[in-house]
Amino acid sequence: MREASDTNHVLEVSGRSFDDYIAGRPGKLRTTLKRKTRKVAVEIITRFDAQAWEQYEAIYAESWKPEEGSPDFLRAFAKSEGEAGRLRLGIARAADDPQGPAIAAQMWTVEGGTAFIHKLAHRESARPLSPGSILSAALLRHVIEVDRVALVDFGTGDDPYKRDWMEQVRPRYRLDMFRPLDPHNWLIVARIGLRRLAASAKGG
Repeated sequence: MREASDTNHVLEVSGRSFDDYIAGRPGKLRTTLKRKTRKVAVEIITRFDAQAWEQYEAIYAESWKPEEGSPDFLRAFAKSEGEAGRLRLGIARAADDPQGPAIAAQMWTVEGGTAFIHKLAHRESARPLSPGSILSAALLRHVIEVDRVALVDFGTGDDPYKRDWMEQVRPRYRLDMFRPLDPHNWLIVARIGLRRLAASAKGG
């Protein structure tokens, strides 16, 4: 049995330049980028760098994002992707303090014509500078103009801010397999069927 379990926001570049793409973003986002881009200094690292990764971990620890997964696993993954040339680690700092602590960080990878957005975080104290938006724009420019990707994948989750950047939404499904002749499964199958009927009736 198949049930929709999540959503996946993506962007099909369709041969556009970054400027063409950004011209189609919501007005509020374009205004933010216009007003604040010069206030944030951005660095995009394509090889694993231990000091840069420490900055990322420090930001993530202070950010609004909840803890997700194993930090050791993520570091090993970033190191492996960096060695393969697929890592795109974005680090942002305040433009008036370019040698100061990083205020936002994002981890992307590029493979097979697709840019995958894995992690993003910013320091709450830096929110007035909108460093996350500035960093997202810089990374999108890089993957569109330098890496020449055809697709940008923002992963799963229906966070509202993803709609500002992406243009398509793809459902993700969960598959549950049951042996129909096994009596132990009959009650489960019946419950799922009733739930679907109720949802269908509610939807009109």
